[in-house]
Amino acid sequence: MSKLLDKILSRENMLEAYNQVKSNKGSAGIDGMTIEEMDNYLRQNWRLTKELIKQRKYKPQPVLKVEIPKPDGGIRQLGISTVMDRIIQQAIVQVMSPICEPHFSDTSYGFRPNRSCEKAIMKLLEYLNDGYEWIVDIDLEKFFDTVPQDRLMSLVHNIIEDGDTESLIRKYLHSGVIINGQRYKTLVSTPQGGNLSPLLSNIMLNELDKELEKRGLRFVRYADDCVIRSEARQPLSV
Repeated sequence: MSKLLDKILSRENMLEAYNQVKSNKGSAGIDGMTIEEMDNYLRQNWRLTKELIKQRKYKPQPVLKVEIPKPDGGIRQLGISTVMDRIIQQAIVQVMSPICEPHFSDTSYGFRPNRSCEKAIMKLLEYLNDGYEWIVDIDLEKFFDTVPQDRLMSLVHNIIEDGDTESLIRKYLHSGVIINGQRYKTLVSTPQGGNLSPLLSNIMLNELDKELEKRGLRFVRYADDCVIRSEARQPLSV
């Protein structure tokens, strides 16, 4: 087992991940197990689960997809991972995030330590005060559902270079979804309803950040929503 995976599966990191998932609350996944039932389950089964992960034999459960009515009459799809998978994903995030942070752009504000939507807005106002009045608002429609997984895993490898951890992440990418009792493969997308998705999306969209920086554009990105500002219209049509 690699040192990185060993750190992910350490007692201290797993306990922190468990407490974080517990504090987030949330519904049970496809197995029906609640966060209240997880404590006893882990006491009885964690040693076996850990061994399966170490041997690359652990199989994440598919994500349960449910439809939530919107106030405007539309439908919002919500993905719910099992509590166990949320804990494991959170454990991965806690170890990977500090490794990934130095690679990320200063103008990326979503799902990162000490950053927020409010700080993103303040940065945009700073650009406005500096004379950058032209705006392009980019919303990457259904981004989380259309991520090319091989490209994503290549970017993950460039950062962590750890086969054991990459294998576990790929299993989550391929875990599938359950919709109305029917299982579907997930050949594209990030793990929906899981704690890994925000970090993986930032790894993927960091490529967009690099391209915009290379073009000398002033921008702010929050998850899959990106706002570009310029002093004149022409640079925005590059």
